[in-house]
Order: sequence, then C-alpha cells, then structure tokens
Amino acid sequence: MKRLDSKVAIITGGASGIGEAAVRMFVAEGARVVIADLQEKKGKELAASLGENALFQKTDVTSEAEVQKLVQVTVDRFGRLDCLYNNAGFGCATRSITETPIEEFDSQIAVLLCGTFLGIKHAGAVMKRQKSGTIVNTSSVAGIAGGYSSHIYSAAKAGVISLTRTSALELGEVGIRVNCVCPGNIPTPIFVRGIPLSEEEVEQSVNMVAKALVYNPFKRPGTPDEVASLALWLASDDSSYVNGQAIVVDGGMTSGVMWSSQQAWTNAVYGNLSMQFPAAFAKLAGK
Repeated sequence: MKRLDSKVAIITGGASGIGEAAVRMFVAEGARVVIADLQEKKGKELAASLGENALFQKTDVTSEAEVQKLVQVTVDRFGRLDCLYNNAGFGCATRSITETPIEEFDSQIAVLLCGTFLGIKHAGAVMKRQKSGTIVNTSSVAGIAGGYSSHIYSAAKAGVISLTRTSALELGEVGIRVNCVCPGNIPTPIFVRGIPLSEEEVEQSVNMVAKALVYNPFKRPGTPDEVASLALWLASDDSSYVNGQAIVVDGGMTSGVMWSSQQAWTNAVYGNLSMQFPAAFAKLAGK
C-alpha cells in the first residue's frame, strides 16, 4: 500500500526545487496533488507530466483571496483536503540591517511568513470540518540559528517555526497535525531567482552553488529529494504521533564545528604552544 493512497494534497511553490520533488513523491505515493505556484509554464508542464492525479493552480500566496480560491478549487475538484505543504518562498539578498529597505522587509515577510499563515488558516478551516489533516511548513536552519541567511529571511523562518508550534497546539485538539522542515543548504533555483538568466544559465548557476554548499560532515549539499522525503513522512500516517515539531535536514551542519576543523584548530593551537613552551610540554609528556 502506498503511503498517501486516496489523500489529497496542496503543495505551494510546487513547480520547482523542493516543491517539485515533493509533488513527484506525493503523486508516486498515491496522492492527488494541486500544484500552487506563480511559475505557470513550469507548473502546467509538471502537472501534465503526472497525469490526472496532478492539477496546477496559479497562486500568489501573499493574496488571501488567491489562497482561499486555491483551497476551494482543491475541494471542488477532489472532494477533500488531507495535506497542505506550505513551501512557497524565495531567496533573499544579504544586506546590513541598517541598509534593508522596508519594502524588502514587507515583501519577504509577505511570502515567507504571511503566506504560511494564510495557508494554515484556509486549509485548517477545511481540515477542522473533516477533523483530520496534516500541515507541513518549510522553515530553514536560518530560523533556528543566526548567520545562515539575511536578517529578514531568518526572522521570517523563525516565525514559521513559532507559527507551526502554536497552530499545532490549537489544531491538534481536532486531529490535525502541524509540523515543519528546516532545510540546510539545498541548491535549488531559489538561490538565483530574480537574476535574469535563461533556464540553461539557471541550471549552471545552481550547479555552481552546489559546489560551494559543503559546510557539513558529509561535505556535500543536500538534495530536494532528501527534504521532500521528510515532508512526505510528515504528511503520511507514518508520523501519526508527531506534532508541533521543527525537524532539521542539514547533514549535521547546525550541530557544531566539524570534527576535522576542531582537530585542525586544536593541532594549530597546541602546536604553537608546544613551540613557545617546550619545557612545559616535555613535562606533560613525561619526559
């Protein structure tokens, strides 16, 4: 039996990157999926490639009317809504906090935090009537620790984690689970979105980004499939007792300084000390 047999899901930001990987996995596991995105061409092509179990609905997640319509279209087409994966987002340029325009703050919060809120609000209303459902939100390692992204992106993603927890406490009382995934460095087109590049140039750029994202013990970046697999698990009954959690997918990046780096630092420090104080280190070695 497939893990999402007879389930109906909405995946926002589903036309590319982690969202696209999730759409493909959800459909493969038996779900009927509505792909919500502003990338109309890519979204329609993806839906067409997956057949009758996928539908594209162009959606701006910052618009309450469009999010409400997305949920209604889903229910009208498939009769119910079992899972919402709030995944829409975009990369943010790193600026000094003293140089960040208010317009940039507003636009990032609107997509990353308000878009998540609107999804929970309208999908949650349908799920309340059903007394069942799962909501998965995409946060980030930037939401749990500083230094991984811009000020506003980090603040928005921290807000997603908090909203996940508070929503889980309310909606859990009627049988709805709410969790979030916190990806680390996952090379996707989000890193270069906004730069006027051709599709071929976007792919080349993402490959260049991938080579730089190796700050974890595995010394490789993660893949969209590795994040989507967690979202699939959270959407399925396999995680039936998991609620209000923010689960990190980062290859160990946020666990601390890599062992090899620790050893290099230790050897450098004590090597210098042993040269500076040879007699003391000779005594320490029992010589």
